[in-house]
Amino acid sequence: MTLSDSALDQIFRTARTHNAWQPKPVDDALLHQLIELVKCGPTSANSSPARFVFVKSQEAKARLKPALSEGNLAKTMAAPVTVIVGMDMEFHEHLPKLFPHADARSWFAGNDALIEATAFRNSSLQGAYLIVAARALGLDAGPMSGFDQATVDAAFFAGTSIKSNFLVNLGYGDPAGLFPRSPRFSFDEIARIE
Repeated sequence: MTLSDSALDQIFRTARTHNAWQPKPVDDALLHQLIELVKCGPTSANSSPARFVFVKSQEAKARLKPALSEGNLAKTMAAPVTVIVGMDMEFHEHLPKLFPHADARSWFAGNDALIEATAFRNSSLQGAYLIVAARALGLDAGPMSGFDQATVDAAFFAGTSIKSNFLVNLGYGDPAGLFPRSPRFSFDEIARIE
């Protein structure tokens, strides 16, 4: 079954990266619904290394603020929610539960390079699922990588095995803050069939 054109428009073709936000809150129940969708997306060995912090309160925003680059400061402080997409560097400890039909934990134990690559790759995938799922649920998204990871990690993940990957502002975008759509590559510029 193919999604309707209107659904594909909402998720991809007419969806935009938002920089300005309507003063409309995002309900916590919608964030729970969002994670229920995100967790279904595939990851290597069902590793599911992403960890998500939904920054909503003024106190949490104050902790995030010093980590933001100047260009991301105003829009992030105005966003109803900023998601810290993190990655658990001990994700493999959960593989006996998440991938029970093989000893997948042993593939990673003691192999820091593989842990790092798998955590980064798959938490990035899960962050992309978050953006797609948010759009499907009627939210707008603004992903960013302009922030200081060490500051975020100290403020939100101190004493844990979690590191930040990237940020995503969520809410109901204000179209007045949109830039003209930037060009996209054609099929022939980025793909080939062999």
